[in-house]
Order: sequence, then structure tokens, then C-alpha cells
Amino acid sequence: MESISCIQDCLLVREVQGGNRGAFAQLVRAHDQAVLRVALRITGSHSDAQDIYQEAFLKVYKKLSTFRFECSFSTWIYRIVSNVCLDHLRKKRNRRENSTIDVSVDGKEYDLLNQISDDRPANNPEQQLLRRELSAHISFALHELTPCERMVFELKHFEGLKLRTVGEILRTSEGSVKTSLFRATRKMRFQLAGFGKEQESSMQQRCHT
Repeated sequence: MESISCIQDCLLVREVQGGNRGAFAQLVRAHDQAVLRVALRITGSHSDAQDIYQEAFLKVYKKLSTFRFECSFSTWIYRIVSNVCLDHLRKKRNRRENSTIDVSVDGKEYDLLNQISDDRPANNPEQQLLRRELSAHISFALHELTPCERMVFELKHFEGLKLRTVGEILRTSEGSVKTSLFRATRKMRFQLAGFGKEQESSMQQRCHT
């Protein structure tokens, strides 16, 4: 059974295809936050995210007449923004950019993230340093992922999409998605586990001084 939002999207798409520009504005309002959220997490840059946002919706506008309702509109728009993001990642593949992306993944290796990756001010200088170090490790870990791995990781863990849906968005099999997710998670776990060991060693040294 289709959700109300899916039905509303279909009605709006048909109106746009019939020449109603106002209906397109409604579609944008319904999905702009999701598109911007994905773009911002992938780039870690507000300016780059805005560029991706604009390019994605421009592509949506140009291609909307070809939409054939073979998948949900949300899947289709995720597919477009994912392709734009993948192009961006490939262009930046060999560069290291400062990122403020927060990661939250199930597993004990990531418990530290839940403890210190929040919006509360850190009055403790030591905690501030810890956050900066963790941010650097997260940025490095994310950039170690291939573009495909990073998109799968983003869509699964941040957007909360099912693997089958991720496969539909990226036009690949669910098995391929599982493989990419496994590799991405293993790389993230390895990088962040190393950070945890560094912190544990540092704490032990302080305790013996």
C-alpha cells in the first residue's frame, strides 16, 4: 500500500508534467531538506552542498517529463542527488578536505561518538581537543571510502534506507550494496578503533604520571 506522501508526490508530478510550475515548487519543498542533508554530509561544505542541491534540482526539473512512475519519486530524486554526489566525490577522491560530518554507527567502536559528538559546548579544553582529534579521524575515515562505499554508507546509516532501496537508487543489486556496506563499515571500524586505542593509551599514561 502506497504511503500518503508517495501518492501526493505522484499527483504533483503529473501536474508538473501537465505544465503546472507551482506543483514543482511543492515537490521541491517536500524533498529539499533530504537533498540538502545528503549533499552536506557528503561534502562537509555548505557551499558545495548548495551547488549539489541546485544541480540536483535542475536535473530533476529537466528530467521530470521522463519520469514513468516505475519507482517512487523519492527513490528517483535520491538517485539523482546520489549521482551528483558521486561525481563530486570522484572529483575530490585524491584530496583531503576538512569535514564536520558526524558519524553514528551501531557497535562499541563508535560509542565514543555518541558521548562527545553533540552540540553542547565543551568547556573542558581536554574535551575540546578530543573532539577535534575525533573529527579529524572521522574525516580521514570517510575519505578512505570509495565514492560508492560512501554513498551506500550515507544512504543506509544516515538516511535510514533499506538495502533494497539503496540498490534501487544506485541501480545495483542488493548483494552489491551489502558488499559495499560491509567494506565501508570495516574501514570505518578500523580507523575509529585505532583512535580509541590512542585515547586509551593516552589516558593510561596520564594515570601513571
